[in-house]
Order: sequence, then structure tokens, then C-alpha cells
Amino acid sequence: MGIEKNERREFIKKATLAGVGASLPFSSTTISSGEKRSKVISIENGKPGSDDWQLTRVRPDQSGQRMPWIEGYCSRQSVRAGETIDIMVSTDPVREFTVEIFRTGYYDGKGARLMKKLGPFQGVIQKTPEPGEKNIHECQWDPALSVEIEEDWVSGVYLGRLSTVQTDASDAYWQSYVVFIVKDDRPADVLFQCSDNTWQAYNRWPDKYSVYTDPKGIQGPWAKVSFDRPYGRQSQYNAIVNDPLSFGSGEYLSFEFPMAYFLEKHGYDVTYCSNSDLVTPDRGLKCKAFLSVGHDEYWDIRQYRSVEKMRDQGINLLFFSGNSVCWVSPFTPNSSGKENRTLFRGGPYGGDYKYAVLREERHGPFPERGPDEGYLMGVRNISPVNGGGDWVITNPDHWIFDKTKIRKGDGIPGLVGWEYHGDPPDIPGLEVVASGTAWQGGDNPQTWSAVLYPGPKNNFVFNASTIFWCQGLSRPPGHTLPWSHFSRPHGPDERVQQITHNLLNRSIK
Repeated sequence: MGIEKNERREFIKKATLAGVGASLPFSSTTISSGEKRSKVISIENGKPGSDDWQLTRVRPDQSGQRMPWIEGYCSRQSVRAGETIDIMVSTDPVREFTVEIFRTGYYDGKGARLMKKLGPFQGVIQKTPEPGEKNIHECQWDPALSVEIEEDWVSGVYLGRLSTVQTDASDAYWQSYVVFIVKDDRPADVLFQCSDNTWQAYNRWPDKYSVYTDPKGIQGPWAKVSFDRPYGRQSQYNAIVNDPLSFGSGEYLSFEFPMAYFLEKHGYDVTYCSNSDLVTPDRGLKCKAFLSVGHDEYWDIRQYRSVEKMRDQGINLLFFSGNSVCWVSPFTPNSSGKENRTLFRGGPYGGDYKYAVLREERHGPFPERGPDEGYLMGVRNISPVNGGGDWVITNPDHWIFDKTKIRKGDGIPGLVGWEYHGDPPDIPGLEVVASGTAWQGGDNPQTWSAVLYPGPKNNFVFNASTIFWCQGLSRPPGHTLPWSHFSRPHGPDERVQQITHNLLNRSIK
């Protein structure tokens, strides 16, 4: 019997034992912004923001993929208060440089707060690594500095702005970012999982070395990537977001920052983690809602099992993302033995679902096949999985549309893209709330679907089915609207904002 059938049988068994009916047992009312919420985020965002945290001057090399004048990376994806993170930096030519650490958030609309300024330090030229196993490029740079995370640094996504020091007024300076996540262990309403596995999978640094650039093919298991290297220019696909002023920040500023900015503006009790922090469910089980945000394509199988357990224990799952849980991406240690610092495309999720089988036939053989992600997310990765279109409402009477004045057939322009989900599996109580067509330009139409289904403990799973959902929430400083396939989102939309409030408020009730 195939994985797909086993997944369905197991879910129906859990749902039946829990007494799940044909629809969610919720009233149509929503709650306010919540007096019971922790004030951690509100207090943090009451502190003065910074007027100057973005990159001002960048200078890509001829490849367009790196910033050799100043570039760096961090020794860890995430770190707790009281722990230390190393920052590796290379400057070519040799220059002195400074590092400013910013926490991103709302901060009265400024988008970030200066936490610490360090330096100047003497820069050195650090070696570009030779290709290793599976074409991996793993840097073994000496640390330029170590940063102790102070006890009052609140969980969030932190950017380190690297700036070369001017020797005189006529001397040009250059900048790039490093990025890391400060995590914590406190109970919180909302757990925001950053999609840093996918940032790294698409990272081409130093030139053409992502998981998509192996000569054997763009979607096979042949390439391996390392977190021990700088993030190059925005994305494998520069046409989607061609923003050199995001150098070193992965895909965070373009695809995830609008959600963080929105959450913190409205005082939601949110805490942050990396993909690698979800190899066990422990962190998520302390929260009420789990958020997959933006472009969340690459998941270690342990992440899948963790989030599955979270759902089964009553945590609400909100997939404000597209193309999520597409590829099994096993973590492996780096050459020094540090866990979870490399990954590769181990095989498709999907079980016996037709598109997973097709991926295997076209790009395999793969060492691993994951379960049908539809039974976790409510929808699947289909083919084609990329394109652009409007987010069209099909079920306007659903509670997620309370206070929106939405009518059946209304569309939110350009909100579907760059990639999406569709073809919902047969899950008891699953409801399609929006659905429509996405095109690759004017070609290859495909039906996408946004869904919601009930979990086994009076919880629910929602899937917006688009990478671009967060573009409808806010447009913070340092953010550039993406586009693809001759389609683009329009930016903040009151309907998207209200739908998101409805979902969040219900999930943390």
C-alpha cells in the first residue's frame, strides 16, 4: 500500500477518534488583540528604532552573486540569549570594517533597532573554498569577531551590517549583511519559522553553486550546500526579486520581513526560530500557532514529523507560504562535525501522489521519498508549481473573511505567485476558501487552492497557497515587491490584513 493511502488512513483515524465533524466547531466571532498576550513584543517595539539600518552602498562582482569587497556569514543559524555567535568576514582588498547589529521589527515604522556597534576591526582576505563533495562550497574562515547575545535581546531576526571604513572623504565604502535568528524557549502565542533552508538552497555564492546549478540537472540530488558561506545576491532567480541592497540577508527581507513587521506592529506575542530548530517538536509545543512563512520549500523529514506532532497535539498550523514542504532536505554536519550545517535535495515529498512520482521519474533516482505533504498542509505541490495570478474568493461566508466585506469571485490582484499549492487531498472537513488559475505568463494554466481543515483537538490548519501572501500585509523599509511570470502583488491590502488577523486571533484564542 502506498504512502499516500497510509497517510490518509492515519489522518482519518485520528480525526474520527477526536470526534472531528464536517466543519470547524467555531463561532463566526473573532477576538480582539488580546489582553492575555505577553507584552514582550509590544515593550520591545516601544524602544527607539533606527533611521539608518539598510544597506546604502553595494558593489557586486562580475558574476553579480557576491560582494568580495566585504562579505560574511555566521557560525550558527540561530542562537539563544547568553550564547555566543561567531561572525566570519572577508574584505578584498584588505580594509578595516565595522559591524552594527540590528533587530528587525516594527519600531514605529522604522523597521529595525540598533542593538550594538562593534569595531573597527582589521579585515583580511579569506579563501574562497574549492568545490567539495556534491559541489559543496564550505568556507573555513577565521572568525572576525564573537558576539555574546545579551539577556535582554528579544527573539527575532537580526541583521549584522558590515561596512568598510573610509580612509578619507573621497574613499568609497561598501556594505553587506549577515543574518541570524535569536530564539528563546518561553511559551508564546505564535512561532514564526524562518525559511532559511530555502534561502540556502537558492544561494549561489560564490557564483553558481546552489542546489539548482549542478551540470547534471537543476532538480536532482547531486548538489549539496553549506551554511558556512555568505548569502549572495537575493535569489537563484534574480528576476523575481532583483535587489542587490539585500546582499547577505538570504530571502528574509523580500519574503518574510513583511510578516514580522505586521505581527510586531500589532503586538502579537511572537517568537522566532530557524528551520533547523524544528528537528524536534519541543519548541512548537510551547506555542499556540505555528507559522510557515514565504518560500518554505526545503524540510528535513524530522521537521515534517515535528510539525505533524504539533498538529496532533492541538497546535494550529498556518501556512502563509507557497511551494512549502516540497523537497526532503536532510541536514548533515559540516566538516568540523557541527550539526545541521549542510543540506541537499534528498527527494520529493508526496508519497505515491502523481507529481511526486513524476519528479522522481524526471530528476531521480533519489535516496529518499517523503510522505504526501497534502495530509499535513491541506494542499500539495503540483505541476507546474510556479506562475502568477489573483487570489480569488470561493467561500465568502467562511469565518476567515469576517469584517472583510468580501464577495464570492472577488480577487486580490497578483497575490498568487511565485509558487503555490493545489489539489487538496480527501481530508474530513477540509474546505476550499479560495481558488483560481495561475499562469506562466499566458501559458501553462494551473489551478491553485487555499484551504482550511480541522485538526484533531479543536485546532485547525490553514494554507494560503502562495509565497506572496505576506506582500499583502505590509511594505516595511528595506523591502522590495517581488514579481514573476508577468504578474505581481500590489502591496498591503486591507482584506489580506483582516484575513490574517482573523486567523491569528482564532489560533491564539
